[in-house]
Amino acid sequence: MTAPLTTVHTFGDRIEVAAAGTRVLSYVYRPDPYPFEAPKPYVHPLRTLAGRLVSGYRPHDHRWHKGLQMTASHLSGQNFWGGVSYLGPDQGYQHVPERVGFMRHNEFTTVTGTDDRFELTESLTWVANDGTEWAGEQRGFRVHSVDHAAGSYALDWSIRLTNIRGEPLRFGSPTTAGREMAGYTGLQWRGPRDFTGGQVLTPAGPATDEATMGTPAADAEWIGFTAAHDDVDAHSTLLFAHAPENLGADAVHPSHWFVRSTPIPSVAFSWAFFEEFELPPGESFGYRYRVVVADGAWDHDRAAAHLKGLPW
Repeated sequence: MTAPLTTVHTFGDRIEVAAAGTRVLSYVYRPDPYPFEAPKPYVHPLRTLAGRLVSGYRPHDHRWHKGLQMTASHLSGQNFWGGVSYLGPDQGYQHVPERVGFMRHNEFTTVTGTDDRFELTESLTWVANDGTEWAGEQRGFRVHSVDHAAGSYALDWSIRLTNIRGEPLRFGSPTTAGREMAGYTGLQWRGPRDFTGGQVLTPAGPATDEATMGTPAADAEWIGFTAAHDDVDAHSTLLFAHAPENLGADAVHPSHWFVRSTPIPSVAFSWAFFEEFELPPGESFGYRYRVVVADGAWDHDRAAAHLKGLPW
């Protein structure tokens, strides 16, 4: 059974989407004015159909983690992730405000909603700390497949990024800068505090975050994360999946999974985990991702079957 979707645009800084009366997400496109946190649009709160919170916002350990957001931790010496910057094994993480850039919302080119889906397309500019414009982004965002019988819905996020800087852009991560198994960058989810220690799922079955960290997306096209909530007797599950073209030969660079259950709950679609890649001036790349938000503690068989039933 599908449920009607309702769009609520409030305060001039966010778009809220509700399903059958439950506000399942807010897309904040004019973000918080904290320069050190690399201001950029994000999704928070993110909730299940039953209203359970499944995103974290400005946690005390990483104030720049905000729900679900597009990031780039290492980009030609700039930090579009936010917070401290990793400068290599000798210096480690340092407070370097002049390295921290931001993503500017320009306009929504489309915002449409029907009973069974909500969609927007957005124009953004990635701006370095000194104010120079480095990249233009066309972002797609879609909420669909709301299913009360399954207790789930899907959120698709696409990016097409064009180098407008005039010189090559080099995408990397802390791992490409010398820190082992810390390849975070790309689309990132931060879970709420009570998701710490949650169960990681893979197409092959349940797994630990240590065993999953750095796994090539070509070997595991999706990752799941299920955990129990505080305050209520309930579990929730999130599934993170790559579109087929992300895994093919035409992808600009192979993707890997960044997965943590402890000490923090986080998953990222890392596009530059172990090796840097370069985007020449005027050229573009694109990726598409899917996040399924579900009530209940799903196992990997249920997760795999559900994703198979959601065509791209």
